[in-house]
Amino acid sequence: MSATRRPLLAALAAVLLVLPLLTGCLGDDAAGDPWDGHRPAALTVATGGATGIYHAYGVALAGVLEDRYDLPVEVDQTGGSVENLQSLDAGTAQVAFSAADAALDAVAGVGEFDEPLDVRTLGRVYDDFVHLVVPAGSAVHGIADLEGRRVSLGAPRSGTALIAHRLLAAADLRVDAITARSLGLDDSIAALRAGEIDAFFWSGGLRTPGLTALADVVPVRLVPLGDLVEEVRSRYGSGYRHGIVPEGMYGSSRAVETLAVPNFLMVRGDMPDAVAHALVSTLFDARSEIAAQVPSAANLDRVRAIFTDPVELHPGALRYYRETKD
Repeated sequence: MSATRRPLLAALAAVLLVLPLLTGCLGDDAAGDPWDGHRPAALTVATGGATGIYHAYGVALAGVLEDRYDLPVEVDQTGGSVENLQSLDAGTAQVAFSAADAALDAVAGVGEFDEPLDVRTLGRVYDDFVHLVVPAGSAVHGIADLEGRRVSLGAPRSGTALIAHRLLAAADLRVDAITARSLGLDDSIAALRAGEIDAFFWSGGLRTPGLTALADVVPVRLVPLGDLVEEVRSRYGSGYRHGIVPEGMYGSSRAVETLAVPNFLMVRGDMPDAVAHALVSTLFDARSEIAAQVPSAANLDRVRAIFTDPVELHPGALRYYRETKD
């Protein structure tokens, strides 16, 4: 796995003693060490590419966690959802971001996963919107226009690659009808700027920092994908929904209809309940702080966070939501 680790060290065991004052009624684990004397050597958060929201969210979350726990916190820069889930399963990450469709495949043991993984969610954090990015002057106005063109489908083992292939299938456009490349967001942006590709897929939150930076130097346009949403839902499940990228985003002169998919914060099923509980409570306590750095974090909501079916909430997370229910 190609990854860039960023150590974030802090000492805050004392804060755990007053955590109930910060987060409300958190249960017995708030009064002490949620690992109960079995702390890991480090807490690793698996994210995504450097200019995507997974990574930005992970870095901001790690900055908060460094103020909560007396252990190293590392942020892994990865290819995305599938790689993150495999890292959880392998034990090389303890917390990971994943799109809902990849998480569903993981617990079902299908697609990129040879067998079901014992993973759970801490909650639904925000929704991704699928971007099909082309130069503003491109002749590509629908997914069918990709035929014969050079297209990046996303990094290997990423949520972007998963949904890009599903969109092509829903449009009855064979992968071998395009010149497909498997590039992450950073490399896709560089390739589009260099004229090496004609289009690229990206599944990410609004607004994705790398695309904002791209649009500042190269006029780009998003290709509408809304007409494929129902076909994708009928083939692959109801977790997908209609989404709108609003007017003005990335310099767009109009709103663009596309497909949206929820994102989950994932952990292993065998994570101690007290740890999962403490992580969720910290996530909500720091929502405003994280949102100041990552606007998508403002979408975190206790009511919507529990809607992760058919992927199960971790029992520790479920206890948090029940305790804080209005």
